[in-house]
Amino acid sequence: MKLLSTNIGERKTVTWKGKTVETGMYKKSSNTPIFLGEEDVVDDAVVDRKYHGGIDQAVYAYSYQHYNYFQKLYPDLDFDFGMFGENLTFDDLNEEGITVGSTYKIGECILEVTKPRQPCYKLGIRFGTAKIVKQFWNTSFSGVYFKVLKTGFVKVGDALELIQKQKNTPTIAEVYETKK
Repeated sequence: MKLLSTNIGERKTVTWKGKTVETGMYKKSSNTPIFLGEEDVVDDAVVDRKYHGGIDQAVYAYSYQHYNYFQKLYPDLDFDFGMFGENLTFDDLNEEGITVGSTYKIGECILEVTKPRQPCYKLGIRFGTAKIVKQFWNTSFSGVYFKVLKTGFVKVGDALELIQKQKNTPTIAEVYETKK
């Protein structure tokens, strides 16, 4: 799995359904390597620490292969890297083959698979419609949260290399299916 984009976002204030909301959902592709820390990506805004960031959700990764599905549903939107709020966009990240607890090397880092993403209303803000949240839930395209076991820099072009596949644990897609 090749890293196509590293993405970070700033804290942004938007109006959604008549309310002022702060979010870090608007990620942009970074031209320089990014540092994966123990609880988050350095210089990436994490606004709601109850649901984002922290040890088990330090880094969020998503597959570029999934973009096509949503582009068909939203042909008028610009689908730049980071569209789903991910820090890392891979060419092909398959939730059906990635097991919880498996470890990977990328750049200077060692990552451990922890869980799928559960979409919240802020994905709706990014897409301009709350419908996307249910559409996201109804796929197996959740993306993957990672724990950072060894901090360091990653850059575009780095490969996500399996170190150890955890056996007898569910795949990310299986865990995601139980949340519906």
